[in-house]
Amino acid sequence: MQALAAMPSTVAAGIRVVLTDIDDTLTTEGRLPADAYAALERLEQAGIQVVPITGRPAGWCDHIARMWPVRAVVGENGAFYYAYDRQARRMVTHYWTDAASRQASRKQLDAIRDRVLAEVPGAAVASDQDYRVADLAIDFCEDVPPLPEADIGRIVRIFEDAGAQAKVSSIHVNGWFGDYDKLTMTRTLFQREFGIDVASALDSTLFIGDSPNDEPMFAYFPVSVGVANIQSQLHRLTRRPAYVAAFHGGAGFTEMADRLLAARAVTA
Repeated sequence: MQALAAMPSTVAAGIRVVLTDIDDTLTTEGRLPADAYAALERLEQAGIQVVPITGRPAGWCDHIARMWPVRAVVGENGAFYYAYDRQARRMVTHYWTDAASRQASRKQLDAIRDRVLAEVPGAAVASDQDYRVADLAIDFCEDVPPLPEADIGRIVRIFEDAGAQAKVSSIHVNGWFGDYDKLTMTRTLFQREFGIDVASALDSTLFIGDSPNDEPMFAYFPVSVGVANIQSQLHRLTRRPAYVAAFHGGAGFTEMADRLLAARAVTA
């Protein structure tokens, strides 16, 4: 990983879409700092489209798509995207699987939940679970005392033993049934909402994140950034971002936005 400051100005000035994780990337210690939100506004005003790519639930994503300065949002690690049409006042939604399939998967996820809670003391169902439509989120440090690495691994194995996918974020282990992740739904979003193949937009798209569930994005997008706190997750990553910010969380996101906007000013 190179320092974000080393990103060539020609690369930074060419970015037209920013894809961003939320937890511990836009947020800092569980809160969205004013500077990070203002950075979203500044990027939008500069004509750069921002799309959060998050593990957070459908209920949150509906709010984000409506009320944040973003083009769309991918939620629950790729289970869906929401894009709010402000002129038509209509939410555009696209799910990876239909409602019947999601309902069937929920029964299997409930069984996994019961096993995790029985076998991993201290683990808890995430407080945002009621707002989810496709996955199960197990909290290992957001609202519970941090679990040891071995217990996080045990949670992942319980999901995988049941045939589910499992991804570790900075706060949760998210599990689901379905052949999708953050990248697959991002591809779908680009095709359906932007009308292009994402492969044709690699030079103009940046992804920024902080944790293992961002790894498919780090691997695919050559212009990828980790906020500084990704350093604590490197032992879980085989593919790392190209650049790393000097600052943690929302301050690292703001640093990235400043880099893009400064490069535009220089090359204008």
